[in-house]
Amino acid sequence: MFNQITKAVQNKINPDQLKILTNIGWLLGERLFRMIMGFFLLAWTARYLGTDQFGELNYAIAFGALFLPLFQLASDQLIFRDLVRAPTLKEQILGTAFFIKFVIGIIVFILASGSIIVLQPDNPLTIKLVIIVSIPSLIGGVSIIEAWFQSQVELKYTIWSRNIVFILVTLIRIILLESNAPLISFAWLVLIESAVNAIGFVVIYRLTGQDILAWRGNWKRAQKLMKVSWPLILSSLAITIYLRIDQVMLGQLADSEQVGLYSAAVRLSEVWPFASTAIVKSIAPSIIAAKNDSEELYYKKLQRLATSQALLVYCIAIPMTFLATPVIILVFGKEYAAAGGVLAIHIWSSMFLFLGYVKEIWITTEELTGFAFVFSVVGAVSNVILNLWLIPQYQATGAAIATVVSYGCADYLACFLYKPARRFGWIMTQAMTLNLIKLKIQ
Repeated sequence: MFNQITKAVQNKINPDQLKILTNIGWLLGERLFRMIMGFFLLAWTARYLGTDQFGELNYAIAFGALFLPLFQLASDQLIFRDLVRAPTLKEQILGTAFFIKFVIGIIVFILASGSIIVLQPDNPLTIKLVIIVSIPSLIGGVSIIEAWFQSQVELKYTIWSRNIVFILVTLIRIILLESNAPLISFAWLVLIESAVNAIGFVVIYRLTGQDILAWRGNWKRAQKLMKVSWPLILSSLAITIYLRIDQVMLGQLADSEQVGLYSAAVRLSEVWPFASTAIVKSIAPSIIAAKNDSEELYYKKLQRLATSQALLVYCIAIPMTFLATPVIILVFGKEYAAAGGVLAIHIWSSMFLFLGYVKEIWITTEELTGFAFVFSVVGAVSNVILNLWLIPQYQATGAAIATVVSYGCADYLACFLYKPARRFGWIMTQAMTLNLIKLKIQ
């Protein structure tokens, strides 16, 4: 009976749809595995370090992340797009992107290390933490291997690699926790995970019959890629500012304890995008391909994906709004109870975050990188201003409010301020109302 049902389902699904569903299954399975293990380890680590040291570690990670947008000079989305359009040129596409990212990685490390030394000259622990968590930028270029497997809707290979590394790092983390390791050991663990992940990607790429030594850079392609990508650097910088600046500003305007409370709430809030990214990454190739076949089909697929993302947010955010404090206490302990109110607010930023993933596909396909830059700046500026106003009064709660409002400004409201983007703004409106409001989008 089971075999008959399976056969009937397979007969109704074409090979491309089956490949997409299989890819989604792999991604969801990986994220679910990581989420379950991550909950346990996050809770243990946060309880072990306490709000103050947990805040120190997350401050260092957030500070280092401020410089990562420079990697957008060879945007993963554009590399992915090019691989979908011209898979036979993969050696040239990947080789060019790797060279650019390698140079950028050196610049990122120097900027992060130099900046923290200038800003925190009397805090040697923070300097060490930032330098250690910034070292992975030197090998960041290897991540483009994942773009190749994504373009082929074959992410199961990188998932195998990441999960093996995750299990290894999990065992090391448990050893650190059991042996009462110092705070700096957990920063070194960030480096170890990145390094082993890079090695794993190279091994998997080789085992699937690909040759990394065949990569060749092409100056003309590099010029074209950087020309299209450069607005994304500033756009990504703006995005990083309104994603991470709250923790940095909390550390400057409040204290490490508030950073610890806020980080605990954000960690639980950021667990849920695993389902969103799994769906979006798997469906993205079919949406990009639909653009060449039919404009109507292209926008129909975008609308369907956006609506599914909004529904996913409601399923997560509504229960979490009422259960935030009990969940925080259950995971992190009573010391973190104040983070419950922060989580109840911050979780609603997921609406704009999830729909933003869909918008990234649209922006990349339409090559509206200039639009992405301008309105990401709007979000970043609004977030900094709101943080300056709200953090002194409401501390971590104020940072959460600033995040939700700035996300809404940059990812939704900004669409209506730029005529070519209004069509996608209406797509987001229909999605957030679960298509209860029917709009004729031109």
